[in-house]
Order: sequence, then C-alpha cells, then structure tokens
Amino acid sequence: MDLVLSFIALLLLSPLMLVTAAAVAADSGRPVLFVQRRVGRGGREFGMLKFRSMARDAAATGPHYTASNDPRITRVGRFIRRTSLDELPQLLNVFKGDMSLVGPRPDLPAQRADYSEADWIERCSVRPGITGLAQARLRSQATPAQRLALDLQYVRECSLALDFRILLWTLARLRGHGSN
Repeated sequence: MDLVLSFIALLLLSPLMLVTAAAVAADSGRPVLFVQRRVGRGGREFGMLKFRSMARDAAATGPHYTASNDPRITRVGRFIRRTSLDELPQLLNVFKGDMSLVGPRPDLPAQRADYSEADWIERCSVRPGITGLAQARLRSQATPAQRLALDLQYVRECSLALDFRILLWTLARLRGHGSN
C-alpha cells in the first residue's frame, strides 16, 4: 500500500515539489535537498530526504536539534517547516521502501543512546514513517518521553485502521501547526 500511495502522492504533488525546490534554490541556493543518515527498520541506516530549510553549513554550526527561532533556518525554510513541505521528498524514501507513510519518525544514529536496548529494538521493529502517533498527537511539542511512549504504543497497536486515523490526525494538525 505504501508503494501505491507514495507513487500517487508523488505524481499529484510533483508540481508543488518543483515550486518548493525552486523557492529553496532562489532563497538560499543549491542544493535544494538535504540528506541525513537515519535509522530504519531493523536498525538499518538510510539517507532520509528533506527540502533544505537551513543554511548550507547548518550541520557544522549548531546542534542536531532545531530551536524555534534558530538563526540557521532560512526565510523559505521557516515557511516550508511550518507547512511541512520540507517533508515531501520523504515520499521518495517511502517509494524506495526505506520508510512508510506512518510509523515512528526515524531517529539519528546517535539517538540510540537515548533508549534502553529493549525500547530501541522494539522501536526499530517497524519501518519509520513520515508521520507517526507522536507527530499526529503532539507535533513537535512532544517531550522525548512522550514521543517514546507514543512510538512504542504505535508499534504494539499498529493496524491499517490506526494508520488511517494517524494520517487524518496529521492532516488536521498541518493547518498552521508545523514544526520548528
């Protein structure tokens, strides 16, 4: 289902993705995509795609997390983060099989240290998603403990019906409540 839905979404959203790419390039140059190593199912690493929303040297000039008024975020970057347009390239990750539409958000490899071994293994037992229970419920305001609890709840209760509800909740939360 992820393959079919991501293909349809890529076709339908390709004009919006082209406009977003052009806006990023016009605002802060190239590259327009940002690739970051993330951890997927079974602990396998992959390159997660996003439209670049920060200055090109952002990774070298600050922490891996982003604060609300982070000066590294570009003008267009603020808009695409607020509207979650920066996440659209992850449809390619879904199409490739690295991610799912719904699942726990993929962590950075360094974040493994934040989990117990059992929690990490359980969390990595499913494909990570573009959106998940934590994002649908609390968006970027979730504390690490809340995020972990919701991610593990998803792993334990995952079903097609839950995925559909999470997609609907995510769409409802997107109206003006993006991430940092």
